[in-house]
Amino acid sequence: MKRYGFNVNKVWKAMGLCIASLSLLVSCQKLDESPESFVTPESYYKTKEQVETVFASSMNNLWNVWSNYSYTVEKLLKNDDQMTGGDLNITADWGSGLWAAHFKSIYGLNSAIAVLNVGIDGVSTTDADQLMGQAKFLRAYNYFMLVRMWGGLPIVTETTEDPLAGNLSRSSVQEVYDFIVSDFKVAIDKLPVSWSADKQGRPTQDAAKAMLAKVYLTMACYPLNNPAYYQDAMEYSKQVMDAGNYHLVEDVTKVFSTATKYAPENMWGFNSNEADKSTTWQQWSNYYGWGVNSVEPTFATSYPDQPRKYDYLELTFEGKTYTELGVNPGIGKFVYDRKEGLVDGLVNIPIIRYADVLLIYAEAKNRVNNGPDVTAVAAINQVIDRANGYVANTGDPRATTALSMTAFENKVLQERSWELCFEFDRWFDIIRKRILLEVTIPAYKQNFSEEDYLFPIPLQDMRLNTNFSQNPGY
Repeated sequence: MKRYGFNVNKVWKAMGLCIASLSLLVSCQKLDESPESFVTPESYYKTKEQVETVFASSMNNLWNVWSNYSYTVEKLLKNDDQMTGGDLNITADWGSGLWAAHFKSIYGLNSAIAVLNVGIDGVSTTDADQLMGQAKFLRAYNYFMLVRMWGGLPIVTETTEDPLAGNLSRSSVQEVYDFIVSDFKVAIDKLPVSWSADKQGRPTQDAAKAMLAKVYLTMACYPLNNPAYYQDAMEYSKQVMDAGNYHLVEDVTKVFSTATKYAPENMWGFNSNEADKSTTWQQWSNYYGWGVNSVEPTFATSYPDQPRKYDYLELTFEGKTYTELGVNPGIGKFVYDRKEGLVDGLVNIPIIRYADVLLIYAEAKNRVNNGPDVTAVAAINQVIDRANGYVANTGDPRATTALSMTAFENKVLQERSWELCFEFDRWFDIIRKRILLEVTIPAYKQNFSEEDYLFPIPLQDMRLNTNFSQNPGY
């Protein structure tokens, strides 16, 4: 199984564990008896390798070739200002597949955490700590994705007695974020600084700090709107920068290559390996006749003329521009297998990169300082310089301390859009900065409402649990 830093078989069918999302839980029959053939977490998890199967499965739930973040990318990307089709027509069950996949992962992780809390014979303290660190990291990540899409959530942990009882309720957004912060802090304490070569792709201590910095940056903005969290975002991102374990890939055309899939910039993401290849994102452009998931032309034309543009976007095909061909631009970031002449994909899709850390620090430090100082400027300029091939560019000029706090923040947000495009990031920036109406393509502004900032709670879960309240507008 791919998606994590080790290879395992698809163990869930063999295990027979009844672990799923809130919606899928109803398919698991409640039994008064405990048949000897039924495999419980306590009876299954006898080694650290068996616990690790949960981590691989939790990522595989989220990324399969024809589902969720691989294929149903429109749930996040097609309402931003980067991809075509962002018409803000959010239907009643919008994103329900992602909701189910994340909760399925959470239930599996909870089972592993429960066993780790009791202890596994023969597992050293170091190994047990690292297992717990990974479990808490992954659970925090799943809840971080969920809370930004749906707001308040049911917090289900390893101590939740019976999720099937239908008595779960939605905790507040603040409570969910407090839970996320707690899990990431445990991960920071227990994860190693680095992994051996055979375990590349697993989250490190720096990856946990980077994710926590991103959590705090979000908490400083909508919907919590607590600027005190900028200080925390600044501190955790600075710790990653000061540690020196990660840095930008010098050549922007090599950021997404097989040689740099794990380091020095890509800190953690969806993993592919020789045992299970092709972490393929279904992001074809019209060049290949599919006509789906292509780049919004206005985004391509607004993108500054620089080396980064011609690597991150596909603007030509067989010697002709997309305008000459009469189609939309394509995504160039994640096709480096084709660029390198490889048949089988070995791409890793990043979830957190060092470039993101630099931009988090720049934004947070600007807010803490009431304007950009030399360290905030230096952080964003690392990203800008690389994008421009280390030459001056009036289309994307270097930042200076002469910018006002607002002007600098706007520059950071724009740089995030260009640098992190198509990495499941832009929609969340739009949400936390509350700029959806501002950035929506003019033809679709008529479809905007304030309710668009949250997705609807899946209808099946609303029917199963009367304690759930629906998000406004649905």
